[in-house]
Amino acid sequence: MIEYSKYRELSPTAYAEALNRCQFMDFGINELWPQIPRIAGPAFTVQLHPGDNLMLHAAIYAAPAGSIVVVDAGDTDFAVAGGNVCAVAQKRGVAGFVIDGVIRDLAEIRQNKFPVFARGVIPIPGQKNITGPLNAPISCGGVNISPGDIIVADEEGIAVIPAGREDEVYGKAKSRAEKDAMTSLNDWETAHHAKIMSLVNQNTKT
Repeated sequence: MIEYSKYRELSPTAYAEALNRCQFMDFGINELWPQIPRIAGPAFTVQLHPGDNLMLHAAIYAAPAGSIVVVDAGDTDFAVAGGNVCAVAQKRGVAGFVIDGVIRDLAEIRQNKFPVFARGVIPIPGQKNITGPLNAPISCGGVNISPGDIIVADEEGIAVIPAGREDEVYGKAKSRAEKDAMTSLNDWETAHHAKIMSLVNQNTKT
């Protein structure tokens, strides 16, 4: 059984050493309230039809505790969730939402300290008419995501760790984070200055 809490120890920035650019979501999906806590957990995916949020409302009852509900909303014209939906998800143990789309009732969500990453806020809600599968592969923020991929999200961005590569990616990220922690700013500056001057001189000669 995967212990997801350890993935929360490291910022998405640390995972940049172990993942390609294609595993990081578009910067337009970001935290919707300040000093949001870092979240990490398995993706529970939701594909919506544009303007319709029925299956996200269904997902809050289907997603296991500890999971992160990851949503392709299909557009940014209508809110796919609001204060009550987020409160119920929080009550049922969902770790947070990552939405390629928009929400509403941000003040309530911020007050309850429920982590939501999305493209923004709009007051108008979508309809609830169209059903579809839950927990199937989707695209969110430009990243192809399968159920069970590990999401790590904070103010630095959103990393997606493919299922099956958890140990490899975590190990590389952990090693880099530990190396950085042991390097003083003076040591980093010395090495950095030498490297930059070498590159400048090399490119000047060519």
